[in-house]
Amino acid sequence: MTSKIPGADEFTSRPVPREELLRQISPTLPLHRLDDDQAGQVNALTYEVVRHRLWAVTQEMGETLRRMSGSHVVTESNDFNFSICDELGEQVQVGAYNVGLIGSMDLAIVWTLRNRSDNPGITEGDMFLCNDPWIGGGLHQNDAAVLAPIFHEGKLFGWTTAIAHQVDLGGPRPGSFSPSAQDVFGEAVPTPPIKVVRDGVLQRDVADAWVRRSRLPHMVGLDLRAKIAANKNAAEQILRLIDKYGADTVKAVMRRMMDDAERRLRAKLETLPDGTWTAIGYQEQSGTGDRGLHAIKVAMTKEADRLVFDFRGTAGQTGIINCPYPGLRAGIVFTVLPLLAGDIPWAAGGLMRCFEIVTDEDTITNASFPAAVGKGPFGPAWGSGNLVAEVIAKMLDAEPDHRGDVQSICNGTTDLCVVSGVDVRGGGSKGFVSPVFDVMAGGYGAQVHHDGVDTGGRLIIPSARAPDVEMTEYLYPLVALWRREQTDSGGPGRQRGGMSGSVCYVQHPDQTGTMSLVISGTGKAANQNVGLAGGYPGNSQLDLVVRGIDVPQLAGATTIPAGLDALGGDIEVLPCEGESDLGSGDALYLHWQAGGGYGDPLLRPAEGVRDDVLQVRVSAEAARDVYGVVLRENGEVDVTATDESRETQRRRRAADAGLPDTRLKPIGTPDLSELRRLDDNLAVLESSDGVGTVVCVHCGTETGPLAGGVFVDGLARRDVAPSEAGPHIWHDPSVYVDAEVVFRQLFCRGCLTAVNSRVVPVDHPLPYDDYRRWA
Repeated sequence: MTSKIPGADEFTSRPVPREELLRQISPTLPLHRLDDDQAGQVNALTYEVVRHRLWAVTQEMGETLRRMSGSHVVTESNDFNFSICDELGEQVQVGAYNVGLIGSMDLAIVWTLRNRSDNPGITEGDMFLCNDPWIGGGLHQNDAAVLAPIFHEGKLFGWTTAIAHQVDLGGPRPGSFSPSAQDVFGEAVPTPPIKVVRDGVLQRDVADAWVRRSRLPHMVGLDLRAKIAANKNAAEQILRLIDKYGADTVKAVMRRMMDDAERRLRAKLETLPDGTWTAIGYQEQSGTGDRGLHAIKVAMTKEADRLVFDFRGTAGQTGIINCPYPGLRAGIVFTVLPLLAGDIPWAAGGLMRCFEIVTDEDTITNASFPAAVGKGPFGPAWGSGNLVAEVIAKMLDAEPDHRGDVQSICNGTTDLCVVSGVDVRGGGSKGFVSPVFDVMAGGYGAQVHHDGVDTGGRLIIPSARAPDVEMTEYLYPLVALWRREQTDSGGPGRQRGGMSGSVCYVQHPDQTGTMSLVISGTGKAANQNVGLAGGYPGNSQLDLVVRGIDVPQLAGATTIPAGLDALGGDIEVLPCEGESDLGSGDALYLHWQAGGGYGDPLLRPAEGVRDDVLQVRVSAEAARDVYGVVLRENGEVDVTATDESRETQRRRRAADAGLPDTRLKPIGTPDLSELRRLDDNLAVLESSDGVGTVVCVHCGTETGPLAGGVFVDGLARRDVAPSEAGPHIWHDPSVYVDAEVVFRQLFCRGCLTAVNSRVVPVDHPLPYDDYRRWA
């Protein structure tokens, strides 16, 4: 018997129609299957009892994994997830932890069925280990999954999966992230599904080979066993459920769970307008030494009960900012589930039937082997998710019954900083690798009727947690000078974006030597945490090392430093992608991303701004310069000065846009009863000939015809320095990129209300295509 050597294209995964998949599975693997008639024959009470039991099983998987894991990534920050799937890998129930990690688990199971059912075979008591981003067992190599088939009476009944981020799986840099990698061979090695458990027994040779690659073998080995235990416990409980209700009944419930989720999401989509919405975002610096901006483009078309996400036109794969197809799909999943299916049980297999993906090959969102993909999850996958969130929000904003679900973009990505070295506290000598997970406490985007949640976590990880600072100090030779919410970080708007935070670490007083830093973060030059309907973006991400602080480790200090100015020393701005070090006289400062604002900040009630200042969410300077609100010494609003300040700001907008010095129309509340609303600022006045005209909802000014987005030409526009967006925006993008970056705003010509506010490269297109659906 001959066996061909597989090519790179065979180590890839895509959705496969069920009938095609069945033809590709070895006939020696018996499957437990139901026909459509059987799937519908379960009473309501049994359905609810079994459904809730399956949900409880997934929760217990999480507890098992967390209790056994030795990694603070799992125990402190909840960067893991799990799922229960049917015999062909469709996900019946997923956990509410890192949703991105289950966005491609079904693809990994499909690949395993197609490529392992014959040789080495899939049998009872087996489990498969995988960390291959092209197959779907994780979004980059640090995400390692264990896939476990469940057999009943000799037939493959279903699967469970457990996946978690591993701190280090080898490669040239501690933490397995290499900003200078040219391809995947300069990163941790991806491993396609291999049989790590056979007939219920952990295969020692496979486990030894797995942990041998890591700088932290004991931690990786313990996490491997934790995932195996989570799967084993889940399988035992599912089999007990089968013993009680019967295999056909449990499978019928599983099938109905997915069908119900699909039906409910399709019903919701039917209530939303058809059309196409577009968005463009950017990844900064493709790797060490690069100074470019690399565009991701999406056009979302909604027709009846179906969504199509078209990413054609996205930049070609380059550097380390790439993700394969499973990562792109995960980016869509971790956005669609919380934004469109927040009120629907997450039977992800059914929900994913409601959308389709169109994408070019060899792009940063659909990279081909052997591209470097270490940044996949928090680079292009997350960036794609941001754009999907933006187009979904635009769709929801135009439908009155769904405007309450609109949300500006949450913290645009993670701020990755891996600290590593040798811990010599207490006379010991132990190597350590630690990503700084304080950055989990991101700000949520503003909504139409509510401010964003301050340091609320992450949209893509509903159960995300920032670790206890004292636990970080216990585990690693670091001391936190502060971890605090950062004033002015939330995107200004009529509704303010949720604040983010900052953290500042120095070496422990007993530590000697130099620690290594690996840094990766976008949103430093062109913000990813954008606002909506004229709302401003949240803060720029900022990473610094302060060299030669006045008092190393602040020994003997009796007060907490108020900020960077209190440290002294010289500031080194860290790049988007690069490496540095932390000495005994240095401080590491990370300021991660907040949420975007919603609506023009000049429309925010002055009393709300006053409250923000009193609660230290907004500085008095930003209240005056961004919101136009002037406060007296006693903290109360100076109404007359505020009115004058806001009019002055509108006149400045007019001057910057080159408009003649004409009288501004007053802000009011025109009658909108005959208008069809587009968002917070714009509406459509219908005419008898079917040609709609866009008008400002604040002053009634007609902007122009709706068809083809021509009305955009009737808006005033200004391009100014990014710092004009507020003190939370980095003032000098040239530190990071060569492209000219501006704060671009579009305004109503009558009242100068902002309808679009973005920090973008100067050649960023105007938002014509956002309104194609109205043509």
